[in-house]
Amino acid sequence: MKTLLIVDDEPRTRLGIQKTLVAWAAGKYRIECAASGVEALEWLKTNPVHILITDVRMPEVDGLQMLEALAKRGPLPVVIVISGHAEFEYAKKSLQLGAFDYILKPLDKAVLIDTVQRAFERDSGKDRLDAMEKLVDPKLLEVGREEARYGSAIKDAIGFIYGHLHEAITMKQVAEQLHLNASYFSVLFKEQTGVTFSDYLTRIRLQKAKELLVATRLPVWEIAEKVGYQTVKYFIKVFKDNEGMSPRQYRQQAADENPSIQ
Repeated sequence: MKTLLIVDDEPRTRLGIQKTLVAWAAGKYRIECAASGVEALEWLKTNPVHILITDVRMPEVDGLQMLEALAKRGPLPVVIVISGHAEFEYAKKSLQLGAFDYILKPLDKAVLIDTVQRAFERDSGKDRLDAMEKLVDPKLLEVGREEARYGSAIKDAIGFIYGHLHEAITMKQVAEQLHLNASYFSVLFKEQTGVTFSDYLTRIRLQKAKELLVATRLPVWEIAEKVGYQTVKYFIKVFKDNEGMSPRQYRQQAADENPSIQ
């Protein structure tokens, strides 16, 4: 369950926000409170939080100091800042520190709920991006970074692979498209990319398969066809050999870890 933390030293404001959001969330989100920046920083040492609502003016550690301290620990959650009209400069600084939005006092319930709803949407977008980034094969990233240095033949070969991924591509077929001897093309491909043609093709196919498994509800047999495997049985075997689990298990694991990505 995703968690929202309210940080405000004024009990009336803090509990008012909590009451409003608990009613709005209807059990979908966990709504927690902290009475100071010090208490919040301590609580956040052992508790993950997705949305953080904080006042800017608090004794000991104010909202900005708390955000600065959190930024040193790692990526900030989605932050909403509460400020009075006289504290607008604080609000501007909080935006510079990476806050998502700010709400002016006195708080309007409709504005509060709308801002929190958008904050959760932003958080879900971060989840999706993080999840999709995890799909990327590190070796393919390495190959991609070096692509500007490849000769025209290898660039054309990679373009052909992407354009015909759904087909039963062979190294001989690609070499013929480039009017090169297959043996020479094999050596050239490995020399420039650092991987064999066969390994590269398999990695590209599995990369695309993982994206489709996570981002769509297409059946496994259809994904197998879309990434160039003639039989689903062989696709599952190759996937298991490389990923250590079946395509269905991979899809389920991704869904369990990131419910928002589908």
